[in-house]
Amino acid sequence: MFIVDAHEDIAYNALHHDRDVRRSTVEQRAREASAPPDDADSSGGQTLTGMRDEVMIGLPEHRRGSVGLVCSTIFCMPEENQEAVTADGWAQMRYYQALAAEPDDAGVRLIGSRADLDRLTHDHATAPSPERRPVGFLPLMESADPIRDPDDLEQWYAAGLRIIGPTWRGSRYCGGTGHPGGFTELGLRLLAEMERLRMILDLSHMADDAVWQALERYGGPIIASHTNCRVILPTDRHFTDDQIRAAAQRDVVIGVVLHNGFLVAGWKREQGPVELDAVLRHLDHVRELVGDARHSGIGSDFDGGAGNQSTPRPFDTVADLGALADGLRAHDYSEDEISGILGGNFLRTFTGALP
Repeated sequence: MFIVDAHEDIAYNALHHDRDVRRSTVEQRAREASAPPDDADSSGGQTLTGMRDEVMIGLPEHRRGSVGLVCSTIFCMPEENQEAVTADGWAQMRYYQALAAEPDDAGVRLIGSRADLDRLTHDHATAPSPERRPVGFLPLMESADPIRDPDDLEQWYAAGLRIIGPTWRGSRYCGGTGHPGGFTELGLRLLAEMERLRMILDLSHMADDAVWQALERYGGPIIASHTNCRVILPTDRHFTDDQIRAAAQRDVVIGVVLHNGFLVAGWKREQGPVELDAVLRHLDHVRELVGDARHSGIGSDFDGGAGNQSTPRPFDTVADLGALADGLRAHDYSEDEISGILGGNFLRTFTGALP
């Protein structure tokens, strides 16, 4: 099976937390376990990397778990210094470019076109062993803050950027999580330029007004890389039932977030692990609302500020994403529906959207 994970903060973790994706999770966990506590946290609650939870992402685990395509994010913490944010964004893009430039047929490939995607799926399927499977990175910008002005977007596109979520917790472009509001004039210019380039719009983290504006006004392809159901998690971070129905009318695929706090209302770390049924509850709800399983996928957000200790069982690393299949079978999903949720639905979208 070819698995797609529509949201992993790979470059941010490498550049800001010394979590290089080329290391296995075994190696990275050993490095962090042997490191002294961060000086800023003498209690030992955080590792030297500044992350509390054990790492879940590493290319060896992607290959072993048949995770063939990842939407690899460019994510920058908001700050007032525009030059610093833009520089950070470009540093993350260069990190992906450097990985893809390494001379290894089984290494990382930047996916920028339909032909790239076709070659990736073929080579992944015909690899002589799991260790020789290539992994595709499809760059996704989570919050458009690194883009100084929409006029700069063509430069980002030429570098390989294909997906943009305009906001995180609010941005110059539109309202976001915890910050209500629609698109600003600058944001409408960004949408127009994205549509001209036929880029993919990510609705995740958008405030309600911005979601509705995007569904009405944006004529290009749309996804929601990592978003759950608000009826289960009553916060503005997730989609209402009406938004799920409307997004499905646009053939949007919604990636379920595999973070305990986004699966179970009020979850706290001291409560311990969450079981797979918490994930299935969100997937079941989307299927019930829209009448099929064509609009669900995976947007794990593994290591996106939280890792192993904040992730439902049985997911220990990214290699375990395929374990979702058994849970889906127990909930009467067909094999076609299962392959769609694990990767086929996002592949359908990206095949139609990429140049």
